[in-house]
Amino acid sequence: MNTDATRAHNPLRRFSIDELRRRRGIKWRRYPQDVLPLWIADMDAEPPAAVVDAVQEALAVGDTGYPPFDSALAEAWDRFASLRWDWRVDPASTLVVPSVLTGVSETLKVITAPGDSVVVNTPGYGPHGHIVRRLGRRLIEVPLNADDRIDLEALRAAFSGAPDGHRPRALLLCSPHNPTGTVHTAEELSAVAELAGTFGVRVVTNEIHAPLVPVGARHVPYLSLPGTEDAVSVFSASKGWHLSGFRGGLLVWGDGAAADMRRIPMDMAHELSGIGIIAQTAALTHGTDWLDGLLAGLDENRRLLGDLLALHLPAVRHRQPQGTYLAWLDCRDLGLGDDPATVFLDRGRVALTPGAEFGPGGEGHVRLNFATSPDILTEAVRRMGTALGTPAA
Repeated sequence: MNTDATRAHNPLRRFSIDELRRRRGIKWRRYPQDVLPLWIADMDAEPPAAVVDAVQEALAVGDTGYPPFDSALAEAWDRFASLRWDWRVDPASTLVVPSVLTGVSETLKVITAPGDSVVVNTPGYGPHGHIVRRLGRRLIEVPLNADDRIDLEALRAAFSGAPDGHRPRALLLCSPHNPTGTVHTAEELSAVAELAGTFGVRVVTNEIHAPLVPVGARHVPYLSLPGTEDAVSVFSASKGWHLSGFRGGLLVWGDGAAADMRRIPMDMAHELSGIGIIAQTAALTHGTDWLDGLLAGLDENRRLLGDLLALHLPAVRHRQPQGTYLAWLDCRDLGLGDDPATVFLDRGRVALTPGAEFGPGGEGHVRLNFATSPDILTEAVRRMGTALGTPAA
């Protein structure tokens, strides 16, 4: 099998716009061809060679059946986490799940009961709230602070039951945060763990964007910190290696959560994607150089986006994201109302994710996915500025 050891490069520069338009995925098919799609969290990247090789090898021998119930994916995450974050994953305290959201849902089923309250931060990843409500749990939305970081005092108030007396049973935390790109520090996460311990709140972390933290910031796995023994985290290689079509995730838990996690029904294993596990294991094992090339490309785009916004949309407030490939743009000073995404789509032919999809605090905002080529990113922001009458440079 080829590895990517000698192929560190920017995989976002591989495809032309005409090639991307031939893709069958939802990102490039939802809107007409004259629209530049910077909405859904999917990359315009070439996949890692190691993944292509692994999938082709599996297809060549007809390895398309049910996957084995072994710990290959957990062992791959252990190796990756040890090298990148100096943290070990114990395969005995893991469970492979069909997706991150399945892992979140199954965890909430066993650590909460119908009618219990679950806290999420807002603006935040919309499907988290949808899952909480679908399970018959009560959603408590706690705003981030003005710097898009965890508001510890607001969290304390929510955990204590203020103002309505409902003490929550769990906190569902996105780390790194979507849509803001905030990378929580060890100090912030330790403070969350201390509050959770004080008030008896169970913490579930969605760490799907964890591999997408560049040099200059540091992802801290929640379970690596003291006081997190009864917490559960869910990981996936899908975002970091452009594998959303090869689904899979890994639940990891502390010793204090083991009894609860054993209550997750094992028949869920029949929903696993064998090809997805093969692809994700290959990415984690052989795709680290590819990931480094991607992170370098995202760093370039992160800086480019700041320059483009200053040039074409100077009234947009933008805090450079520390991680992920998602930018959270405050468009309230543009006078476009609560849904600027519709204006940018109708007038500029650029598709962005409306801020309202992320709950309270998202009004007047858009989320922009900059995991694309610099040329496409440049043209998209130029169009956005032109749509509002800003002269093109």
